[in-house]
Amino acid sequence: MAVVATSTRGRILAAATELFGTRGVDAVSLDEIAAAVGVRKQTVLYWFATKDELVDAVFADAVAQMGAVIEAAVRAAPDEPLARVDSVVRAVFRAAVRTPPLLGLMRELSRLPEARAARLRERLVPLVDRAVAYLGAEMDAGRVRRSDPRLLASLAAATVTGIATDPEALRAVGWHANLVELRHLRTELRAFLRAALSPHA
Repeated sequence: MAVVATSTRGRILAAATELFGTRGVDAVSLDEIAAAVGVRKQTVLYWFATKDELVDAVFADAVAQMGAVIEAAVRAAPDEPLARVDSVVRAVFRAAVRTPPLLGLMRELSRLPEARAARLRERLVPLVDRAVAYLGAEMDAGRVRRSDPRLLASLAAATVTGIATDPEALRAVGWHANLVELRHLRTELRAFLRAALSPHA
């Protein structure tokens, strides 16, 4: 799911996504992004007048990519809510393995100053609204345990992206970042979410 960099602007976005997602927005300068692309800082500023503008563009692109991942996962799953949630979890973990900076950007939202984070979170609103509407309809149909659909969507998203992108917290309890343990983690998370969403819970 990496950014396809076929233009100077695309290469700048790709480099910024990699650096912001792995090191954090505040830790990366425009000079470093320019050096990673192989252009002058003035070239970066030609395409993005300020660092904030570049951050906005990177998040917009990341949200679009994650939206495409989730939409494809939902379409590929059977018409059953637990199966669809399961499909989304598997798709998000694949994204975490293939392109860690993409989900690392989502984690950055909790680290940015509130004013900037609030502006960036607005880009997630359409995805959240769709999830809330879907969960609400499934609750009305009795196929998902009755609860607050907005809170449930937020908790599920925080759980999936947090566990998929924060290995340091897991290492504290003896978890090791390798494919075997990642698969085990994914299995446990899928079981946890299924139990939480089951109408018989």
